[in-house]
Amino acid sequence: MGKRWSRRNAKHLRITLVVAGMAAIVGGPGVVHPQAAGFAVTPLLRTPLSADASQEVLIATGQFEPAGTTGRHSHHGDEYATVIEGTVEVMTDGQPPRRYTAGEAYHNARGVVHETRNVGKTRARVVSTLIVDSGRPTIEPAD
Repeated sequence: MGKRWSRRNAKHLRITLVVAGMAAIVGGPGVVHPQAAGFAVTPLLRTPLSADASQEVLIATGQFEPAGTTGRHSHHGDEYATVIEGTVEVMTDGQPPRRYTAGEAYHNARGVVHETRNVGKTRARVVSTLIVDSGRPTIEPAD
């Protein structure tokens, strides 16, 4: 099989695995995010938004090993995250990188390409709440 076929299938597999992991209602063991090493997602809750059935709410924890990263991606909705352990850096297209430590929160707007990376020497953890379009992929990997 050619390189082009392999890259295209690899991208579709990444999207499928990420969406499957985030779609779980209650997580068990962490789901490994296929875009980059050192990052795992544990879905906690997925439910329709009571005020708007076209939207759903997802709550998940993300665990970053040292130097672990989400890879560049975007969402079909807003993400609100709180760092509960360690230090992460959020790189958002068109903005300077910003660092957040335990107890701090940040927001990634709908459709904005971003990447979150552990910049500390120990594990980092975040809890994210996403309000996204129902029936759309939760995470869209960026090229």
